[in-house]
Amino acid sequence: MSSRRTPGIVGRWKSAALLLTLGTAIAGAALAGPGTGVGQASSHREAPLIAADPQVDNTDLYAFSSPDKSDTVTLVANWYPFQEPNGGPNFYPFATDAQYDINIDSQGTGKADLTYRWTFRNEDRRGDKTFLYNNGVVNNLNDKTLLFRQHYTLQELRAGKRPVTLVKDGIVTPSNVGKASMPNYGRLRGQATRKLPGGGQTVASQAADPFFLDLRVFDLLYGGNLSETGHNTLKGYNVNTLAIQVPKSALALNCNPKRNPVIGVWSTTSRRTMNLSPGKQTASGPYVQVSRLGNPLVNEAVVPAGLKNAFNALPPSQDHNQPKVVAKVLNPELPMLIQSIYGIPAPATPRKDLQEIFLTGIAKAANGPLAVDLNSQLMNQDADKKRFVPAEELRLNMSTPVTAKPDRLGVLNGDFQGYPNGRRLGDDVVDIAIQALEGATPGHLIQALAAGDGVNGPGVPFAGTFPYVALPYTGSVNQAG
Repeated sequence: MSSRRTPGIVGRWKSAALLLTLGTAIAGAALAGPGTGVGQASSHREAPLIAADPQVDNTDLYAFSSPDKSDTVTLVANWYPFQEPNGGPNFYPFATDAQYDINIDSQGTGKADLTYRWTFRNEDRRGDKTFLYNNGVVNNLNDKTLLFRQHYTLQELRAGKRPVTLVKDGIVTPSNVGKASMPNYGRLRGQATRKLPGGGQTVASQAADPFFLDLRVFDLLYGGNLSETGHNTLKGYNVNTLAIQVPKSALALNCNPKRNPVIGVWSTTSRRTMNLSPGKQTASGPYVQVSRLGNPLVNEAVVPAGLKNAFNALPPSQDHNQPKVVAKVLNPELPMLIQSIYGIPAPATPRKDLQEIFLTGIAKAANGPLAVDLNSQLMNQDADKKRFVPAEELRLNMSTPVTAKPDRLGVLNGDFQGYPNGRRLGDDVVDIAIQALEGATPGHLIQALAAGDGVNGPGVPFAGTFPYVALPYTGSVNQAG
């Protein structure tokens, strides 16, 4: 267990209160979602409309200080959930009529001060000659045997300034066809990783889905008696990943991470209208936001079904103006469900603590019940506090020291670099939630639930260097027979 603390927290950390409310918030999110099986996971297929358009469906978002380059932040955003590795012959390209964005709010206005935007185009040399994705072994991205490849442009968009092109003709690591076709996929991903001007790097690639949990949580909390645990439902599935690593100064307000260490992050996808005709589809009209993700599990499990599509289309700056959504934060339905199953009394409402966790960040200046400085833009010295608005974002305090030995339970075991202070690939949010909801405090777990969901990490280990996500799976998810 790490003993490090974010500056300003030592001596002020009210562990029991914060952990209980934090756990209730996350557990409510994790346990409330409708449906069973692989229909829901973090932000996989979380809303009716986006479930029918997987190419542009945001799954998970991660933001953390790079463990091997502590002066940088790594942002990882995933799309296109539940990719069966053997899904040929067309596999899983990014959409060419969409904008894939990672947005940064350094002032707390709910508006993007900085956006990293990827757009894609296809190079398809198959024509009417073959159905194959590749017609031989692919050892390099430029091999002629790779018949379908995608190119991308990466732009940096800053409010009030002209767009800057960071990468003009990047190559996407192709979908992993298999070991016979791509015997060294890591080499291909290395070739696809591009250095950025001013420092940093980026890659667009397929990857093993890093999120891990037992999705039988939706079967009335692991079967109603915790008998349905121990199976990582997402093991074997891949996702499309956009990862970027940049200096902290590139993200901070006024380029000064010491004075302004907190950022808010969310990913979005915008798509154009499709005109359909026999055998053809043509994009037309303006781009429209169709998917959005900040904190994990919010849209699937906090926002009610009738508001999910609308939430996906909103900018964070408008969240506080949505009374029905705010009402679900202040008076969530999940604690009552948990009470009905396990007899744990639901906390009193209205839940001002949840409002602080999800909408303002945790800071003394938020004037909420969690009177500690952790991860709100209100802590930024140069921010105009009059422009601050509550907004659902994944907030990261970049000044929190990198934990030498990260603890999957994060703050529950004294590791303050874990969620909700950003999100690392290994943060086990579901186990954190259940423990904290039951009243656990740092170093004192509820032993009856110590095993959690029995899924304590990903199906394959994460990498130690950028982009940290594991290489994609190649074996079939379906092992029946």
